[in-house]
Amino acid sequence: MLRPAALGTGVIAGGSVRTVLELAGVVNGMGKELGSKNPLNNARAVIEAVSQMKQFKEVSEKRGIPMEVLWQ
Repeated sequence: MLRPAALGTGVIAGGSVRTVLELAGVVNGMGKELGSKNPLNNARAVIEAVSQMKQFKEVSEKRGIPMEVLWQ
């Protein structure tokens, strides 16, 4: 499970989740390993999740609303 964190929080996660998030360049985020305790499977799941992340601009264009509305 991955969630955004408040500015200045840093990466709060354990094991392979923290490693992958830091290597991906995530500055503020929280992660929790649910289910498998296998570090390789967890790392693969985080890589898949990070690859599916979208920018605010992409989401606003897809929904057809201004970016300022997404920030509220």
